[in-house]
Amino acid sequence: MLPLAVIVLDTTEPSLIPRLGDFPDWFRAGFLPEVDEVEFWDVRGGAGLPPPDTVCGAVLTGASAMVTDREPWSEATGAWLARAIPKGLPVLGICYGHQLLAQVLGGEVGYNPRGREIGTIRVERTGDAADDPLFGILPPRFLAQSSHSQSVLVPPPGTRVAAGNAHDPHQALTYTPRVFGVQFHPEFRGEVSRGYIEARSEALAAEGLDPAALAAACQDSPESAALLPRFAELCRRLA
Repeated sequence: MLPLAVIVLDTTEPSLIPRLGDFPDWFRAGFLPEVDEVEFWDVRGGAGLPPPDTVCGAVLTGASAMVTDREPWSEATGAWLARAIPKGLPVLGICYGHQLLAQVLGGEVGYNPRGREIGTIRVERTGDAADDPLFGILPPRFLAQSSHSQSVLVPPPGTRVAAGNAHDPHQALTYTPRVFGVQFHPEFRGEVSRGYIEARSEALAAEGLDPAALAAACQDSPESAALLPRFAELCRRLA
């Protein structure tokens, strides 16, 4: 089978790397044992992007940047998506990647009017997603890991909402039968979310949030983590 591409759009908080690793470590562990080979393309580091016909699917990671800033590396990734999606390439966008997909496909992205969402959160799957090829594996209510300030405010035309919560009604979207996005992070464990909270505690307190309470509430979210091997399985099936 062709390799699965992980389009790396950023690195994690530097303080987390010695203890918890970085995005490639988390995705490599999250996809096993469904993937024989994963290729990592460090777009911000200048690695470029794979020809769509050389990979079985693509995952776009999160990033600390904002989609609305339209940075050159982000615009280049968006242009690549605009070429790859019509070719039928399965794509899963995560956090920033989710928002970038929405922007490319005609939706609206911006700062969430409810502010930042961070830590372990509760999400509800919609009834319409019960038969979704990716999100159908989720239970009606599940835990997920979150860290974002921007959101998909208006989904692209034809998008199906698969999951949401009071903070962000567009936590999971099915853009097309082969293109999906999640605002949360299926690659995070509870301790990763806790590390993000600790690293950003001063900013969170300045925004009126309680870093200690958020950190104490962090826990693993195996049901949302199951989306990674499920997506890999779909890529293998469609290859």
